[in-house]
Amino acid sequence: MAKVIMLCGRLCSGKSTYAARLRDELGAVILSVDELMIALLGRETGDKHDEYVRRAKGYLHAKAADIARAGTDVVLDEGFWSRSERDEARKYFAAQDMECELRYLRISDEEWSRRVDKRNAEVAAGRSDAYFVDDGLRAKFISLFEEPAEGEADAVIEV
Repeated sequence: MAKVIMLCGRLCSGKSTYAARLRDELGAVILSVDELMIALLGRETGDKHDEYVRRAKGYLHAKAADIARAGTDVVLDEGFWSRSERDEARKYFAAQDMECELRYLRISDEEWSRRVDKRNAEVAAGRSDAYFVDDGLRAKFISLFEEPAEGEADAVIEV
């Protein structure tokens, strides 16, 4: 049976690049929260952003289960920043009688900062449609991200 691969990692840790590699290697379908949000709502979601992300994740989890049930591996490119999000997703897929695994892309603080700055420069120059990571988003992310505990991830990819 096909499985759902949940990608966990900081902003700019390479999750989307890794997801593309898995798509090519496994013939998997990528479901991305950022891609869906930008396509439907643009970047100006204001104070409703977190609610829209919550809804998008619920929709994508249901689609992931549908696609895996049809026989194709799915890569969920969403971050899974908190332990509770990861636990909730695992419970959801278990209730669907679906195999899932968590892959954590671990990145050093220095490399992360370099990548955020590079991404912001590309967005500012119009070479990327990704989200610009301003100081507020950077601080929010730092306060929300919980690194997976030892043994929580099925695989750890050093970035």
